[in-house]
Amino acid sequence: MFRRDERSRATVARGSALDMELRRGCCCPPAPASQEPELQRALERALRVREGARRLLPACSRPEQALETTKTLVLCDARVVAAGGELQRRQEARLRGARRPSDAGPGAERVPCRGTICISDLRIPLMWKDTEYFRNKGELHRCAVFLLLQVGAEIHDTPTVLVDRTLTDICFEGAVLFSEAGPDFELKVELYSAGLPGGGAQGSTPKKLATRLSTSLGRSSGRRARAAMEGGAGSPPGTGGTGALLLPPPGVPCPRFQLLAHAALSLAQVHDGFRTHDLVVAADEQSPCWLPLYGRMCCRLAARPSCMDTPAATGTLRLRAPGAEGPSGPPLFCVLRGPGLLCYGSAGEAEAGQEPTLTI
Repeated sequence: MFRRDERSRATVARGSALDMELRRGCCCPPAPASQEPELQRALERALRVREGARRLLPACSRPEQALETTKTLVLCDARVVAAGGELQRRQEARLRGARRPSDAGPGAERVPCRGTICISDLRIPLMWKDTEYFRNKGELHRCAVFLLLQVGAEIHDTPTVLVDRTLTDICFEGAVLFSEAGPDFELKVELYSAGLPGGGAQGSTPKKLATRLSTSLGRSSGRRARAAMEGGAGSPPGTGGTGALLLPPPGVPCPRFQLLAHAALSLAQVHDGFRTHDLVVAADEQSPCWLPLYGRMCCRLAARPSCMDTPAATGTLRLRAPGAEGPSGPPLFCVLRGPGLLCYGSAGEAEAGQEPTLTI
């Protein structure tokens, strides 16, 4: 008989970030804390970080700060959706198992092991026009891009890369590891891009204006006017040399990351070399975040099952020679690891990492 008590109830603080998400329907109700503690902590952490990033964004005083804060919002949104979806899938699987206990047969516990996935050497080629790349003509188009990589509820990101027409490839250095991935994994690769305003012309306007005034007003008057505009040591009383007199600094524009392209990789794409994969472009040419993509992505994708490093079974075996009626020789301590059965003289030899006496 089911008895409702405190240990079987998942509590959510009223008015907390998770409680507000549940009220809006953005994520599913959490499972009991004793069953999914890590996912619940990840969900709560993503909600808190997202709320802090939303408050920080209006206070950003530099474009770099606004860019990283906007990127944090994109990552937190993805983590909230991923953690909520994984909680719901596990809860549904648990309910299905409770409703059909008779379906479990003798081989129900024989499931494939999980493993680690590594993706590295990510490169996305660009296809600029001849007039843009070789002749350096046309309006300067700059974007900030990064990759979001996801397997289940585990999400990683790459450093932000600034892209303009001087680059022929978008390269992301380093490797990204995913632990505890199943054999039916789907590695989602999403390329996010944010258009940046053209640099150079706007930032140099105050200095150009100050130079023209200093040359047209004479040596002494021009020097004082230029010092007043640039906020230097010769500024008149009242300015204090702390900023421009005529041209205050403009407000920091808020960048907006948009999904530019995406791809999905599975166990079939695992290879020991460098391979090319299809990339689905999600933005059009009119978008401010658009970049001339080839529609291809190059990377290295490797996978290693956990049974290659962790013993699947250990025990004592006796060998029997062909044609013999009974076992011959002393018993051997055997370790089943990866594709081989490692046989040692004793368990101490296996723990010490010595060479096995026999490998099958």
